This record gives sequence, structure tokens and C-alpha cells, in this order.
Amino acid sequence: MEIQSCGATREVTGSCHLITIAGKRILLDCGLIQGRAKDEARNRDPFPFDAARLDAVILSHAHIDHSGRLPLLIKAGFTGPIYTHTASAELCATLLKDSAYLNYKNTQWENKRRQRQGKKLLEPLYDRDDAAKALGQFETLEYRQKKEIAEGISIRLSDAGHIVGSSIVEIWLTEGSQQRKVVFSGDLGHRGTAILKDFTMIDDADLVLMESTYGNRLHRPWQETWDEIDDIVAQIRKKPGNVLIPAFSVGRTQNILYMFARNYEKWGLNKWQIFLDSPMAIEATDIYLRHHQLYDTEAAQFWKDKGSLMGMPNLHFSRTSKDSMAINKIQDGAIIIAGSGMMTGGRIKHHIKHNIWRSNCHLIVTGYQSHGTMGRKLVEGAKKIRLWGERVRVKARIHTIGGLSAHTDQRGLMDWYGNFKSRPPVFLVHGEASTMEVLKQKLRDDLNAPAHIADNRSIDLLNLEKYNRLE
Repeated sequence: MEIQSCGATREVTGSCHLITIAGKRILLDCGLIQGRAKDEARNRDPFPFDAARLDAVILSHAHIDHSGRLPLLIKAGFTGPIYTHTASAELCATLLKDSAYLNYKNTQWENKRRQRQGKKLLEPLYDRDDAAKALGQFETLEYRQKKEIAEGISIRLSDAGHIVGSSIVEIWLTEGSQQRKVVFSGDLGHRGTAILKDFTMIDDADLVLMESTYGNRLHRPWQETWDEIDDIVAQIRKKPGNVLIPAFSVGRTQNILYMFARNYEKWGLNKWQIFLDSPMAIEATDIYLRHHQLYDTEAAQFWKDKGSLMGMPNLHFSRTSKDSMAINKIQDGAIIIAGSGMMTGGRIKHHIKHNIWRSNCHLIVTGYQSHGTMGRKLVEGAKKIRLWGERVRVKARIHTIGGLSAHTDQRGLMDWYGNFKSRPPVFLVHGEASTMEVLKQKLRDDLNAPAHIADNRSIDLLNLEKYNRLE
């Protein structure tokens, strides 16, 4: 009886963990490795296990760094069920097909370069047919529904508060007279985030796998974020023009729309035309709207009172390329929400090209911008940017909003682990190495926790006592 981390060890993406018990093999997540080109190239490496011998997969949530290699798993021979929350399965129907399309386009671009260099051409990681096959193997669960998925293996999902359908996974394992319980945190949400409930507290486990994305930092108080947003709105109203909001399609976009709906009159949004210009974000928004039973108390009451969580008379869904191009004719009075969130692709780049050189344009950055991205350059004050080979002058006002992260911070992680009645061994995953070191020491110092950083070595679930010793 053992568990082995096959991904997201000392890095944030590629979540993948293998449980072996009495000849059965269960996989927790099967995520895509994202980041630098050399990191993403590892997605083409064979799995470190025989996919055909897996009995089941448990998916914590739909984000591609947790679900994005599922089609590859099916291509490698996996034929079993994929268990996840109903909302996660619906989101995967959108995200996996989009991932397949991006893989195809990126491979096309790479092959043009390889052809010029006389190198061997690549096949796409997977296509939409592969994604569809993966979706056909999904079996859905609701929160708090305990289910036996194989002899001696039962699971239960609880709300992780990260995106709609995101789950904490409890796993009960029985081998002969031996029983163990493993708890996998998945990605834990930022407490107090709009729409969704806060993450669920679990109080018993023999071993914990816990994410550590922001294990070395504290988020700012929510009131500071709301004050910052009010100030940005005031600046825009003094100098109106088009407003561009690059946003991640799942989670961030829906939070922005809900924020707009709640402050519609206060911010004078009736004077604007609001465009959601992203087919994927539109599909994700539809899924959020269908799952109102997952809303927190405030959002549930708003939905009940208004009949919709994000309904505004001047909100337009731009589904087609023609719809998107029509927005570019608008000189002022448009609020445009579009992907990608870091401005590395998608429709937002076209809107930037048509607006960033205008002095009455406002660009609002609502999420983290990685080094090397156009978003990062704009945040750092770039005076010119390059778009499709053209250097474009930046005259727009750049605004940044902090505190909207979808991940909990160090305090949230400490509180979640601290709720366990005993102090079970905790192995940190899904985080940068330096961040994990900080959180490991914090857990040890403040909670006397037997905290470790996961690597690719197997953890013996029948001999957990040795993990209580802190090296």
C-alpha cells in the first residue's frame, strides 16, 4: 500500500499521484506540465507507470494542470472510469477540447520551424477526438457522496472553494486488516472569494497531500482590494474610454461579472456596453450559472433576489470572430473582458492592438503576469510593445488589482492542515521548491507537524511512523 507523486513535485503544474494497493492502481489527477518550452516538452515523455493497468482516475478539478494529460492517458491504454464532481466534468468538456486545439496549433507552428531546420516533425499531443474519448470515461459525483470505486477503495469529494466543482479528495484504503485514509487537498481556494463557498475542513487522515502554491505569502485583506477597485473605477469615470480586462476564462471571469452585477448602480455601469469576448469563458460562465447550489450564502441570496448571478441588460456575449471584430469599431464606452489572462494570445491581443495607443484607454490587470509575457511588460511600464511584428505605442492607463488570487495563502493552508485532530504526516505538492521549504518549516515550527516535500519516491502507507521523524 503506497502512494507516489509522479508530477507537481517541486513545481506547480503537472499534478499526478499514483496510489497502489493490493494490485490495484488509482491515479489522482493527470495534469499537463505548463511553463517554459523545455518544461512543456516533458508532456511527450512516457508515463512512469503502465496506463493500461490503472483501475481508475480521481480528478480534483478541471484546470488543465490537473486534467490536461487525461487524453494522453487514454491514448496510452487507460480504459477505466474517471471520477470527478459533476461541474468539473462539464468544465472539462470545454477545457480539454480547447487544450486539444491549442496543442494542434502550437504543433503546427513548431513544425514550420522544424521543417526549416530539417528536423523531425512532431505529432500533436492529442486531438479533439482523443479529448472526446476521455470525456466518455467520466463518472460524476456530488460533494459528500461516499463511493466505493474498487474493492477496498472508497472516495468522497468535498468543496475546495477554488473553482466551481473543485474538490478535496478523501480516500479510504483497506488491505486485509490494514486500513489507511489519505486526504488530497487538490487546490484550495482563497477564502472570501466571491460566488463559491470557502474550502471544507477535514479533521481526520493518516496521510495528507497538500498543495503549496502560495505557502510563502499572505494575501492582502479583502477590504484593501475593494478599496483599490473603487479607486480604479473613479479614475475611469473621470477619463472614460474603452476598458480592457484580460481575464482567465474559468473563475476570474465569472468573479468579475458577478462583481459588476453587484455594483452595477454604484459604479454607473449602465453607461457602458459590456462584452464578454471569449467562447471558452462564455461556456464556463454557463456552467457557473447552472450550479447555483454551490454558491456561498451571499451569492445564493443575490441569485434568488435577481434571478441571475451575472445578469446585466448591457452584457453581450461575443461568440464568433465576427462578433469580436465588431467591437473594434467602438471608440469609447466599451468594457471588454477577454482572454488570455496574461495577454499571451487570444482575442485580448486584438483589442490591445486597437486600443492600447489611445490615451483614454484603460487596461485593468486582474491576475498574476509571468515573466516574459506581454502582461508583465505592461505592468512594468513598457512604453512600446510588439504585436504581430508591429511596434505599438502604449498610451493607455494600466491599472492592477491585487488580492484576487484563486488559491489560498499560507494562513489558509496552515488553518486547513491545523484542523486535523492528530498531526498526520503531510507531504507538500503543487508549489515551487523555495515556497515548499518555507511552508514546510512553518508547519514544523508552528504546528509541530511532520511536514515533508514530496518527490518521486513512494510513500509506504503501512509504515507511516517513519514519516513522523523530522530529518
